[in-house]
Amino acid sequence: MSQKTERIAIEGMHCANCSALIQKMVGRMEGVQECSVNFAANNGTVTYDSDATSISQVIQTIVDLGYGATVIPKENRAAFDQERRAKEAAQHKHDLRLFVMSLALTCVIMIVSMTPLGMNLTMPLATAVYGADHTHEQMMLVMNVVCLVLTIPIQFVAGLRFYRGAWGALKARAANMDTLVAVGTTIAFAYSLYVTLSPTTAGTMAPFETSAMLITFVQLGKMLEARAKGRAGEAVEELMSLAPKIAHVHRAGEVVDLPADDLRVGDVVDVRPGEKIPVDGVVVQGSSSVDESMLTGEPMPQEKSTGDEVTGATINGNGTLGVRATRVGAESTLSRIVEMVEQAQGSRPQIQQLADRIAAVFVPAILTLGLVTFVGWILYAAGNGGIDGASFERALMAGVSVIVVACPCALGLATPTAVMVGTGRGAEQGILIKDGDALQEAGKIRRVVFDKTGTLTQGMPMVVGVAYGDEASEEDVIRFAAALEKGSEHPLARAILMYASEHDVEVPAGMVTDFEAKAGKGVVGRVDGELFGFGNERLVRDLTGAGLPAWCTEFASEGMGAHATTMYLVFASFGVAGAIAAADQAKQSAAEGVRQLREMGCEVYLLTGDAKGSARHVARQVGVEETNVMAEVLPGQKAERVAELIDVEHERLVAMVGDGINDTPALATADVGIAMSAGSDAALEVGQIVLMHDDVRDVAKAIALSKATMRKIHQNFAWALGYNLLLVPLAAFGILPPELSSACMALSSVSVVTNSLLLRRAKI
Repeated sequence: MSQKTERIAIEGMHCANCSALIQKMVGRMEGVQECSVNFAANNGTVTYDSDATSISQVIQTIVDLGYGATVIPKENRAAFDQERRAKEAAQHKHDLRLFVMSLALTCVIMIVSMTPLGMNLTMPLATAVYGADHTHEQMMLVMNVVCLVLTIPIQFVAGLRFYRGAWGALKARAANMDTLVAVGTTIAFAYSLYVTLSPTTAGTMAPFETSAMLITFVQLGKMLEARAKGRAGEAVEELMSLAPKIAHVHRAGEVVDLPADDLRVGDVVDVRPGEKIPVDGVVVQGSSSVDESMLTGEPMPQEKSTGDEVTGATINGNGTLGVRATRVGAESTLSRIVEMVEQAQGSRPQIQQLADRIAAVFVPAILTLGLVTFVGWILYAAGNGGIDGASFERALMAGVSVIVVACPCALGLATPTAVMVGTGRGAEQGILIKDGDALQEAGKIRRVVFDKTGTLTQGMPMVVGVAYGDEASEEDVIRFAAALEKGSEHPLARAILMYASEHDVEVPAGMVTDFEAKAGKGVVGRVDGELFGFGNERLVRDLTGAGLPAWCTEFASEGMGAHATTMYLVFASFGVAGAIAAADQAKQSAAEGVRQLREMGCEVYLLTGDAKGSARHVARQVGVEETNVMAEVLPGQKAERVAELIDVEHERLVAMVGDGINDTPALATADVGIAMSAGSDAALEVGQIVLMHDDVRDVAKAIALSKATMRKIHQNFAWALGYNLLLVPLAAFGILPPELSSACMALSSVSVVTNSLLLRRAKI
């Protein structure tokens, strides 16, 4: 079996039943394993066995249902999205023209049929046809014919989209919003035509304004809805706009400007001061500072020089860089972020299943209720004086009102619009939520388990203390230790060199001679002819033949040195000159992040393979209770410890926050796995939520965002269902006329989307 997954752009969906119809018909195809369609995002995702079916067959199935469908390419997305936006803009202009036409004609119809001015306007026509002595019945016929002529373009030109949608649904033996609009307006139009042509209704004004106003208001609602839906998806467009369009590429010995989409791995590009870097790559020439705030959230520019990695869409500072591309197109960091956001926006959280079940029976139930309403009014009229034209029209209009007012659009938009806005807001904050279920479940988290190294801590040692004897000073200790370690790539060496730079300690420029690494002990060498070493207690014994002096023992066992790795600077001529303690320090954001979680009612745990002393020291730094520290846990046992904390009965969901390969099983075991973006690829793959800023405080933000999004979804459901529970009875009892029903229907969808858009202002 060859499994493939493709994303598809879909045109022409009008309601939740449209997306449900596509999902059902594609899902029934042989070889299709999963199909998810997002009405709000106008796209879908299909996973299929390419040996059993093809993506072209999937596309044809969607087209046969009456919708447009195009595969969203993984490469050249910018060009595809630009073309798609151009199509949407053209469609919007077309819809606007149809709406203006419908509105203008509807206004004339209403003037003719409902005001005294209408008779004055049509009087010359009646006179021309029947003469000056025409009867009242002849006058009414002329007015009805005028309204008929004006209504036909509205009904069959502006309303053509509803007939097409209804026909596609009918072919699939289903019903959707187009079915409701097509049935309701056709009944109203047909009745008006009957009144116009039937001799039994001579002298009666036909209600053509009903179908005209229905279609006009539905058009207005669809336009407002499309505009609001577009705003819900702005986050992805904003992300994609970060990528530069043009790159200065070295080709055949010269630099040429090419579209960034045409770059290949291995290409060398020039990035000039102030420009965005077009690819993920490695600096091969030049040095500069790079603003990486869009990726890491770090406001201070980072210095980059030859050999350093850079990320596409970050902004170059005041130097020119030559960058060799290592990841381009769909493999770039920005493209993967966009893909994560789009997947999340297109996913269907569990709560959406409720809307799907309701939508599956909604339209047939409303059509039945409309028929029952009509029959009920007819029976009422028969029992109260008999059925006449007025009572028949009243019954028909009540049935049409029920059909039109009960549109499932609001229900279908309730969840996906909130998910789109919520995940988009998260992306703006550097919180990438991969699927709707994670967004839904994060708000229920009551226990948060943190890995230590790289998650709560910096993930690299830093100098935390320096001690020295009578023969030296702190500056001497740092100077000579840095001189010996300056050629090393060991993390401890980098910590010492960084400390020297931060404290303006000048490192000897001369080369270290007779350098030798002592396995398990440290290093030795000569500077200016003086033999010295830097290492652990075993190295001290080798060089001096004695143990540590008392001040070294005291430093290593008390204060900061008790929770750190301590190394000693030894001069062969007189012994230990100094000691340097280095430890992996807690992140500045860790204590604040833990505090925020505890204020939200979450229990916080620390899970690590490190020694208990080191783990408890970090726990005290960040505010984790000592009883919640799980130390010296083997990688294979981490998942077991997380599983023990899961409390299904009381819905005390557990989140695991980690960054390493050894955290992967625990991330997968937790109810919600949260990965730090600086972590391993395995952790990023398994984590359902990725924190791009590596900021512990973003865990609390993710939980707050989930709660805010779920509140919006519940509000949307309450509005959509409450709206129908209130207005359907009003329509059934004849209180709500069809034209007002269509206006209310439009308002319901726009209100739901607007409510979801308020998430963009939510405080998280």
